[in-house]
Amino acid sequence: MGGQDCFKYEVRQTAYIKLVLHALNHKTSSVNGILLGRLLDDRNTVEIADAVPLSHSQIGLLPTLEIALTLIEEHFAVEGLSIVGYYHANERYEDHELGSIARKIGDHIFRYFPQAALLLLDNRKLEALPKGSDRNPVVQLYTRDASKTWRQAGSDASSSQLALKEPSANIVLLDYISTEKWRQIVDFDDHLEDISKDWLNSDLFN
Repeated sequence: MGGQDCFKYEVRQTAYIKLVLHALNHKTSSVNGILLGRLLDDRNTVEIADAVPLSHSQIGLLPTLEIALTLIEEHFAVEGLSIVGYYHANERYEDHELGSIARKIGDHIFRYFPQAALLLLDNRKLEALPKGSDRNPVVQLYTRDASKTWRQAGSDASSSQLALKEPSANIVLLDYISTEKWRQIVDFDDHLEDISKDWLNSDLFN
C-alpha cells in the first residue's frame, strides 16, 4: 500500500515528549526509538500514542532491534497499541537528513504496518521553541511512497500531515526541558546494561 498522502498523523504528548527528551539526554549521539499507536479507520489517521526509547549506542544492530521489537509488541498489545513507526535524532546538530539506518529500520516496520511514520528530530525547530508560541512539532515526518522511497511530508501548517494531539505539548516540553527532566529518560541500551532500569519510563511523568 503506497502513497501515504491521504493519511494524517497525530502525536500524543506522551510520545512526543519522550522522544525529544531522549535526544536531549544524548546530545552527542544518534538516538532512536519505536512509535506505538493505532490506525483510526474513520478518519484515515494514525494516532501515535506512545514511544519507547531504544538506543544511543547500538543503533542499527538488528539482533538488539529484533529483541526490543518483540518485547515492545508483546507489552503494548494488551493496551491495544501496535508499532506504527520509528523516530531518530542525528548525531550532528546540523544534520537534517534521514540516514540509511533510519530508512532500513523504517522499511522493516513498513512490512508490518504500511502506514508507518518516520519522525526525525529537527534541531532548528527545537532551538527556536523558547522564542515563540509554535504549536507545530519539532520533528519532520517521513512516509514511504509507492516507489518505496521515504519522503518528507509537507511541513507548513496548512498542509501538514503531522500534528500534535494536545495543543499545549510544546509548553509542557519546555517545562520539562527547563527542569532537566531529560536526565531521567531510560532507553533500551540503559536497560540492557542495568536491568533494574525501566525501559518503559513509567515514572517519567509523575
